[in-house]
Amino acid sequence: MAVWEAESRKMSGELVQGRNMAKVWIIGASSGIGAALAIALAREGHSVVASARRIDLLNQVAARSPRSGAIIPLSLDVRDRSALEAAAAQVFSRFGQLDYCFLNAGKYELSRSGIDPAVYAEVTRVNYLGVVESLAVVIPRLIHQGSGQILVTASVAGYRGLPQAGAYGPTKAALISLCETLAIELKPLGVAVRVINPGFIRTPMTAKNRFYMPFLIDAEDAAQRILRALPGKRFEIAFPWQMILIMKIVRILPNWLYLRVMAKLAPSPGTFDKPEGA
Repeated sequence: MAVWEAESRKMSGELVQGRNMAKVWIIGASSGIGAALAIALAREGHSVVASARRIDLLNQVAARSPRSGAIIPLSLDVRDRSALEAAAAQVFSRFGQLDYCFLNAGKYELSRSGIDPAVYAEVTRVNYLGVVESLAVVIPRLIHQGSGQILVTASVAGYRGLPQAGAYGPTKAALISLCETLAIELKPLGVAVRVINPGFIRTPMTAKNRFYMPFLIDAEDAAQRILRALPGKRFEIAFPWQMILIMKIVRILPNWLYLRVMAKLAPSPGTFDKPEGA
């Protein structure tokens, strides 16, 4: 069950009346890009509902808001459809209308010990199906109001298959494809769908990486790049440009060349160990 914190009672119409303020719901806002984005939006005068599983972390994010009551913690689990439905009902009831919905919840697991179906299933359950569950409760409401934007956080890891990303990468590739489909289908109904494809961002999730992460940027930097892109109409928001340029080039390489290059660059040991004595 989604639970509003007592601080949510501070939200009032005065936050949006007479000023060009956006009403924003961020799902996946307890850390990383989501938390940084919530704080950056609050700093600019917008009203934000910040959602994630852990209410203690959401409270910490809300406490960092430069304006009291601008970030409202609302706990939920994207794997729980009833919690999402209850949360959506509360968000739209309080806001009246939603301008932006960021679907940013994610789970990151490197594939280092073979294929573990349980790990793959859990990453898929959060990264892809969690977004699908969220879309199922948000899209009908945005269609009803005839406006709004949905921004889904995918990754450049979804551009092509990468070593040790067997569990993570395919979920991001699926999100990119899903966003393309929905952008086409929802545009005539007044709802915009966009995809955010970051490169390496310094977050608790990437802290577990044991390899060099080129063009690594802070979550606060990522949030600012997203904010600058919001007024535009580009389908894809991707950064940093150096990483995106490399990955865009990699994306169009013929398969034989890409596979040969990546085989040389793949970390060792990889996902699969050689049999003893081999």
